[in-house]
Amino acid sequence: MKITPARDRARPANEQPVFELLDVQKVFRVRTPGHVLSRVTRDLRALDGVRLEVRQGASIALVGESGSGKSTLLRVLLGLDEPTDGRALYRARPIVEARRHGTDFARDVAMVYQDARASIDPRMTIGAALAEPLRHFGIVPEVEVADRTADLLARVGLPPDTARRYVAGLSGGQVRRVAIARALASEPSVLVADEAVSGLDVTTQAQLLTLLARLRREMGLTLLFITHDLGVASYLCDEIAIMYLGRIVETGPTDAVLAAPAHPYSAALRRAAPEFFAPIADALPGEIPSPLDLPPGCRFAGRCPRAEEDCLRIDPQLAPIPGGRKVACLHPLSSQTSIGQA
Repeated sequence: MKITPARDRARPANEQPVFELLDVQKVFRVRTPGHVLSRVTRDLRALDGVRLEVRQGASIALVGESGSGKSTLLRVLLGLDEPTDGRALYRARPIVEARRHGTDFARDVAMVYQDARASIDPRMTIGAALAEPLRHFGIVPEVEVADRTADLLARVGLPPDTARRYVAGLSGGQVRRVAIARALASEPSVLVADEAVSGLDVTTQAQLLTLLARLRREMGLTLLFITHDLGVASYLCDEIAIMYLGRIVETGPTDAVLAAPAHPYSAALRRAAPEFFAPIADALPGEIPSPLDLPPGCRFAGRCPRAEEDCLRIDPQLAPIPGGRKVACLHPLSSQTSIGQA
C-alpha cells in the first residue's frame, strides 16, 4: 500500500503560492510593565509588515533569535491567529477562512510540534494515535487502517510492533518519528515543523534530518522548518528567511545567504553559530530594543557595527538584490565583505 505523493495529485495549471503573507501585522494589547494591576496597555507588534511567499515544493527555513516573532508567524500561517492588518493567504484564500470552513486546510497542512511527546495522547497506543487522522479524514476504508498504520511506521523507520507501544516507552528520537508519521497520515502536501530535531543528540538529529529530506523528496512536500540552527537550515532547506523583531530582514537561497549574508544581522547570526548542529546560543552584542518601544529607523541599528546616520532615521523595507535575494537594509553587505568584517 502506497501513500500518494503530493506531487502526483492533480493541481490547477495556474497554481497560486501555498502561503502568501502581504504586509502582515500582528499587534497584541499588553499591560505596561510596572502597571500589572492597572488598565494601562500598549501595543506590542509581534509581527510588523511581514512579506513572505511559500511556493509549492519549496523548502524554507525560518530562523531568528528568541523573541523574533517566529512563533507568532507560525500561528498566523496555521490560522490560529488572525492578522491585525495585512493579508495572510493559503492558496489565494484567507488562512483563517480556509481553516474554519471545510477540511482541506486541516488535511493539507500538517504540523510537527516542538514538544512532540506532549502532542501525542499518552493514553493511546501509537497505532491508535496514527489511526485517528486516517479515520477522521477518511483516508482509507476501515479494513485498511491497520495496514496503513504499519506503512506509516515503516516510512519513518520504525518496526511494526511500535503500534502496540505507548509514547512513554519511546526514546526522544522514536517519539519524533511517530510525530512525523502522524503528520503524514493525512497525506498532506505541506509539512510545517517547529524545532523538530532540537534537544536530541547529534546522531539522532542527523538521522531525522536525513528522514525529513527523503520524505520531502519522495512525497513532493512543501516544507516550512522553524529552527535556531543554521546548520540544520543549510542541510534541509533550499531557502531561508531570517527574522528580527517582527520583521523578515533577509530571504534567499540558503547557501548563498549563509555564505555571504547581505544583512548585518544575518552575518551576526552566522558568526554566533558557525558549527553544524549548534543553535544560536550566545546573545549578539548590544541591547535588543523593546517591541513595546521600537526606535525610529532601522530596529537593528543599535546593535549594528555598520550603522550610519540615515539608519537612525529611515526604516528599511525588504527589497530585491541580485541573486534572487531580498534584504531590508539601507547599506547591505557586499559579496566581498567577509563575515568577520560585518
